[in-house]
Amino acid sequence: MSRFFRAGESDSDESESDFSEELTASESEDHSDSDSDDSSDDDKPAKKQGRLFDVGSDDSDSDEDTVRVVRSAKDKRFEEIELAVNAMANGQKINDWVSAQNEFDRANKALQKAAGIISQSGVPKFYVKAVAELEKAIQSALEKEKSASKKMNASNAKALNSMKQKVKKNNRLYEKEIQEYEKDPENYDVEEEEVVEVKPKVKKPKKVVLSESKEGEEEGEEVDDGFTPVGASGKTIEYTQDNLFKKLREVIDARGKKNTNREEQVRILERLLVIANTPYQKIRVLLNLISAQFDFAIGLSGYMSIPFWKNAEKFLNSLLTILEANPSYVVKENVPGEDEGDKDRVPENGETVFIQGSIVAFIDRLDDEFAKSLQNIDPHTTDYVDRLKDEVGLYAVIVRSSAYFETLEQTDAICRTTMRRLEHLYFKPDVVIIAVENATVALLPASIAKPASDSANLIHDLCVYLYKNASSLQRTRAMLCHIYHHALHNRFFVARDMLLMSHLQETIHQADVTTQILHNRTMVQLGLCAFREGMIREAQTCLQDISGTGRVKELLAQGLQAQRYGAVSPEQEKLERQRQLPFHMHINLELLECVYLTCSMLLEIPAMAFAGSNPDVRKKIISKPFRRMLDYNSRQVFSGPPENTRDHIMGAAKNLANGEWQKSIELINAIKIWELMPASDKIKEMLGRKIQEEGLRTYLFANASYYSSVGLEALAKMFELPLATVISIVSKMVWNEELSASIDQVTNVVVLHHVQSTKLQSLALAFADKAAGFVESNEKLLESKNPQQGDRPKKGPNANKDQASGKQQQQRTMGPRGNNRGGRNQFNNGLGNSVRGGRK
Repeated sequence: MSRFFRAGESDSDESESDFSEELTASESEDHSDSDSDDSSDDDKPAKKQGRLFDVGSDDSDSDEDTVRVVRSAKDKRFEEIELAVNAMANGQKINDWVSAQNEFDRANKALQKAAGIISQSGVPKFYVKAVAELEKAIQSALEKEKSASKKMNASNAKALNSMKQKVKKNNRLYEKEIQEYEKDPENYDVEEEEVVEVKPKVKKPKKVVLSESKEGEEEGEEVDDGFTPVGASGKTIEYTQDNLFKKLREVIDARGKKNTNREEQVRILERLLVIANTPYQKIRVLLNLISAQFDFAIGLSGYMSIPFWKNAEKFLNSLLTILEANPSYVVKENVPGEDEGDKDRVPENGETVFIQGSIVAFIDRLDDEFAKSLQNIDPHTTDYVDRLKDEVGLYAVIVRSSAYFETLEQTDAICRTTMRRLEHLYFKPDVVIIAVENATVALLPASIAKPASDSANLIHDLCVYLYKNASSLQRTRAMLCHIYHHALHNRFFVARDMLLMSHLQETIHQADVTTQILHNRTMVQLGLCAFREGMIREAQTCLQDISGTGRVKELLAQGLQAQRYGAVSPEQEKLERQRQLPFHMHINLELLECVYLTCSMLLEIPAMAFAGSNPDVRKKIISKPFRRMLDYNSRQVFSGPPENTRDHIMGAAKNLANGEWQKSIELINAIKIWELMPASDKIKEMLGRKIQEEGLRTYLFANASYYSSVGLEALAKMFELPLATVISIVSKMVWNEELSASIDQVTNVVVLHHVQSTKLQSLALAFADKAAGFVESNEKLLESKNPQQGDRPKKGPNANKDQASGKQQQQRTMGPRGNNRGGRNQFNNGLGNSVRGGRK
């Protein structure tokens, strides 16, 4: 066989670039031989035709006289590595770390090309010696640089720092060889040098060398036989127990780099997971596999792909299963002194093996991505319902991880998972919570999850644990969730007492925006609970700060208000969109508006009648939005039949002011939104009774000046109320000095006293009102000049700008404060009056 065809066979396992390099090297050798040859002039053209034609000629006398040596593939590869190593050593000597870095990379590339040869003969000893000395040289260079008066240039310093990281990672792969070298550095590579010296002396004829080279290359082909994966560079990729940690390290190093194929990384990790057979190997691979699922780009949808999310959940469950079965392995953050080398670690003598990782971070990310997907999916489609079904699996993972952390006594992780669990339950009715718990019990082992019979006890246990062990922010959120749950289940007095004793309304403005949103939701739910219980004044007080602002959507994170003239920057709008709550957590805004306007009607109409009959009394506005709507409706020339909720309430308010309480009840009961509330019949019955009582108060305020006495039985018959109820209402009015009258219990008659105040009394009342106004304004001014601790005004050129932006953000989240004695004082006074029995 000619040399041309033999060369083609020998390169079956080499790349095309290697083949061209070999041809070039052989040609250069032949040309050099031909130049030194003393042949005749007519032989020179045959030499210039090239190596291929020269090999094929059998009548050449010069070839029989010359003994040529054909180097094996091993010698060529090792020579290339050695050249790079020598050039790297020269760069070290002259302190040229840029060239040293380039030669180091070239040596490693040559080492990768010789991977098949190295697997048989081992790593070259001169390379091991070079990298060991290189690491020491880098350390000494860095120490000199610290103490040197004249620093090296920027490119050289950058190359030196880069070399430090590269060499440290590279030397992990050759720890055993480096340790052998450090035992006896002088005699480490003596044997190899002797072998190298002997090889050039063995010179055989050309034919013999060809056959030996062919045998060596056939041995290399036998190693690569079989079906194996092929990488992008054409090299075969094998996954075995021996190189599992090496491949895992390659995946970790490539993570986050530009042009990294993430899907290929995941496929490699999945293959490694199949190969792994020890708990340590599986845990290491799973930790990186879960992280790889979160690395995928979100894209235009704005949330993580659902298949990737489900894969992450599946792998997290697998990780928890392994950790539960092997308690000797613990995944922990910030493991001190841990160096995860490429070795399998087995616990000995009952010791615990700590592995760097964070399961609670995976839980947080999984939950956040689930919330993002619900934010971006259209809630009116079946996709939203299908996605919502995955909440049970996520909740089961949270419960399972919390139980695992309890075995490790990791308090911080338990608090974080308990808070996540609480946030999935607090807004759900009792029936739904029991259903979720039963579904979770079916998914988890009996030792982890136990069936819950009462949602109140479950929420109480979760919150109490957070009260005792969690941070300040988590305790605040747990308290708000607890209050929300009590209010949702009509336990108003328990929820009210918890809120007043916690003093959250005094410090909530210092909390983050998401906690303020939770506070707003809790206040709204507390107001709805008071309304369901028939406490109109308390309900209006709780809803005033939210519904009275006109930015209900924004304050409850259930939508964005339309902004004019770029009032909100794009960054601020993006943050607000990220804070939006999923649709299934929303509070019905139309129902909220209906409740607020109804409560305002029942309070404002008697107050307007009282102010009209007493001109000397300062007019007090309870609800500005209701007053504006009522004034606008009154100015209409023609009022048609009511079409929406506001029209019904405005019509009912005008009828109530005119004493036509029957029509007012009909209009209120005609509102269809009441059907969305539980026990709607009881709600309508309660509203009818309240309208009758407030109609009686309005009638007395408006017509007291026309009567000298009124029979209580006549009033009871007029408003279809029990006599005891009428007596109670009139007695309260007299006691609160709202009505100048006395009750004759013998004849059941209310004797009205027409007392007109003198000029002095009127001036005294006006002076008292103005003095009260001055005192209130002075208190506000004092509060602005002496802020509370933690609210100190900033100093510097940007102080006014920061304070203005802070006030704007607080108003956008918490609503306006301080108008008409609103805010915390109004809330405390309103609920405090309810505790004291309704007295002002």
